[in-house]
Order: sequence, then C-alpha cells, then structure tokens
Amino acid sequence: MTTTRWRRLLITGAAGRLGSHLRSDLRDLAQHVRVSDLRGLSPAADGEEVVQAELSDMAAVQAMLEGVDAVVHLGAVMPQAPWETVLQANIIGSFNVFEAARQAGVKRIVFASSHHAIGMYDRSQPLDSDAPPRPGNLYGLSKAFGENLARMYHDKHGIEVACLRIGSCFERPTDERMLSTWLSHADMVQLCRRCLVAPAIGYSVVYGVSANSRSWWSNDKVDFLGFAPQDSADAYAQDIAHAIGPASAPLSARAARLQGGRYTDLIP
Repeated sequence: MTTTRWRRLLITGAAGRLGSHLRSDLRDLAQHVRVSDLRGLSPAADGEEVVQAELSDMAAVQAMLEGVDAVVHLGAVMPQAPWETVLQANIIGSFNVFEAARQAGVKRIVFASSHHAIGMYDRSQPLDSDAPPRPGNLYGLSKAFGENLARMYHDKHGIEVACLRIGSCFERPTDERMLSTWLSHADMVQLCRRCLVAPAIGYSVVYGVSANSRSWWSNDKVDFLGFAPQDSADAYAQDIAHAIGPASAPLSARAARLQGGRYTDLIP
C-alpha cells in the first residue's frame, strides 16, 4: 500500500502520450495532482486540478507552480520541431519551470530528458549515468540544456532532480533500434514512481529503458532508486526481424552507427 508522498504534484505535458499515462498512475502519490498542458485536457477527476499554461510565459508558469512541492516535467515539443519552437518550449519553458519551482519551494523535480541528448554516441559504446550529453539534434540539445539546468538548480538551490534519458516509449518496439531503446509504458510509470517515492535522489541521471538484452545503457550507478523494469523488447525481436526487408526505409551510414539513429540526420 502506497503512502501519499507529496502535498501537490504537478505534471506538465499531461495531454501528451506519456503524460496521459502518468496522470492517473501517479495519482496516489499526492493529496492533489495538478495537470497542465498548452493543449486541452479532459476535465479534472477527483483530487485533480487542471491548468492550461504556455511554458514560455513566466507569469503563467509561476501561477501553475503555486502550492506545488513536486513536479514531473514532461512538457516539450518533439524532435522534428523547428529551432524557434524548441527554444520557446524546451529551453525557455524549462528554465521557467525550474525557476518558478525554486520560487515556490519545490523539493523534487523529475525531468523528462531524452536519449536524443546522447544520440551521437556510437552504438558500440555502452553508457552509464556519468556519460556527458552528446546531442544529435536540436531536440536533444534542448534536453542537454535541461540536464545542465537541473544540475545547477540542485547545486545552487538544493532541489532534488532525476533526469530521465527516456528511450523509445511506445506500446511496443517497431524497428531494430528500438530493440535497444524501448521503454514500455508500464516501466515508464514504475520509473517515475521510483523517482518520486525514493527517500533521496540528489541529482541523478537515469536511463528510461526496459530490460532489453541489446540495451546500450546501464542504471547500475542509480540502483538506489530500485527501478526494476519488468518488460523487454526481446519478446518482439522475431516480429521485427520479419518486418525488416526491402520495403524498410534504409538508414544512412551515420544513422546506422549512432545511438540516435535516423534522428541524427535531421538538419541542423
């Protein structure tokens, strides 16, 4: 039986694919769950508060953080977005969330980073939590900024932060690269819960990945979180092998070599 951990938990990006799962599955960890997104959200359930906010608007973000003591920050635009959109949502928006969190006295933030923050590493190079960012696109660059932002707010202001380098979080893996990067929805929920209920997390970089035998990433240095993924992309390996054939979109030599795959071919 879970004991309520927080007074008011904020989830940004709650209308998104991941946020919609976490909105209900983290409900028991707080007396109140405040959900926010720029897009429309379904009406508040019992114990919920719904706030529509633009992350690049500091006044709106400050109002969104009032009374909050823990945050799951998912709000962001995706890899194909143009620079100006990435700048406003992912960089200015993340700064606004961290600064407003400091002003509000927030104790802990779970920040949705991404494996795109390490996309330029070779697939032959295993990584652990100490691996510095090597982004492969503008989205990954914004997530590397977020990790450094989190480091600074932990060091200067004592806010505990878990930066989740989330892999490919879908219902099931759909291509060869996802046999290494896949994160199931259930394992994503478990990871966020572990980061929110752990007695202390300091500043931690954690890979959001299921128990895939082909994974390039290790969470050994953050095993104090107790994250134990229950799913594995291995169960889908045969299906994916049969799906790969002449009709599959070919990868460039770089995309086939790097952990970020075809996203490293995005310009700029």
